[in-house]
Amino acid sequence: AQITGKVQNVAPDKKVYLQMINGRGTAVNIDSAHVDANHTFKFNTPITEGGGYYLVNFFNMPLSQKILLILEGGEKVEVLADGMDTPQARGKFQIKGDSKNVQYFNQIIKINQELQTKVEGWNKQVTIATEKKDDATLQKIQNDFQNAQQITVGKIKALIPEMGSELVALWTAGNFLNPETDMDLLEQVAETFKKEKANSPNPHIKSFLEQIKRMKGVAIGSEAPEIALKTPQDSLVKLSSMRGKYVLIDFWASWCGPCRRENPNVVRIYNRFHTKGFDILGVSLDQEKNAWVRAIEKDGLVWQQVSDLQFWNSVAAAAYGVSAIPAQFLIDKEGKGIAKYTGSSAELEKKLEELFKE
Repeated sequence: AQITGKVQNVAPDKKVYLQMINGRGTAVNIDSAHVDANHTFKFNTPITEGGGYYLVNFFNMPLSQKILLILEGGEKVEVLADGMDTPQARGKFQIKGDSKNVQYFNQIIKINQELQTKVEGWNKQVTIATEKKDDATLQKIQNDFQNAQQITVGKIKALIPEMGSELVALWTAGNFLNPETDMDLLEQVAETFKKEKANSPNPHIKSFLEQIKRMKGVAIGSEAPEIALKTPQDSLVKLSSMRGKYVLIDFWASWCGPCRRENPNVVRIYNRFHTKGFDILGVSLDQEKNAWVRAIEKDGLVWQQVSDLQFWNSVAAAAYGVSAIPAQFLIDKEGKGIAKYTGSSAELEKKLEELFKE
């Protein structure tokens, strides 16, 4: 990629840095350029295969302006910038280039800027209304802001399908979509990248696809990921073998206090609904087999129990995106997700009463 630029304010060391954002989200210096007497600079930098997210970092100082470039190799890009961000005002910048990534990025910046301008106006009104204790105006501003935000996200969402598998689509989806409400669109983006760039070495594509797979794994209405693990007696149990019943996948461990306190309730619920077609698969995040077996006996857990004894590295926990326990997933007779609980047996019981019409 060829990156040229012009900067308004020049720091004494006159150096502009090109940084790459790695898979862990850290910016790493890969090149630097000197700003000449005309305030211009230039990079001729080979872009890593699969493209990536880059930052033009002006002078690498506390108030440096940092500008994101989404590059896939071979582009010509021009950056015009102030060079500094102050607490009072963000530095202005402009990116010119004929790549789709640059064009869409600019459109999103513009849509966002329209919202920012409104927000600045509202902030001034909020200050006045707060002094006057004018609650009606405060409420109206809050409503206006929420509406404007929705419209902004709506405009951005409308652009995503046309971006195809350009990296800007990945960046936009990651920054503007909400898994709670936009799962369909996130899946659509994932599908496009899977089809067109499945083998890309770009770490951002890889982690995005994995993240969507994890989220989808427990999305209501989609099929729950298979679990195939061993019982304490070393026999293999598969979640798919429990089809035809409502199944609670119960992630717990002998060392987890809240899980152990919740177990008597789970036992009670199991006894109440088991004969009607309800079953449980206990998945333990234990490391010590003996501790696990003792806890099963002590708490009277009579349903199937499995574990790979890998603590937080449990493959099942990864597939279900479990980062805290207790965590429970209720799935229907076809193996599709109905609900997720974090150890609140009252909600689970209410749901089972509905399902079994009690």
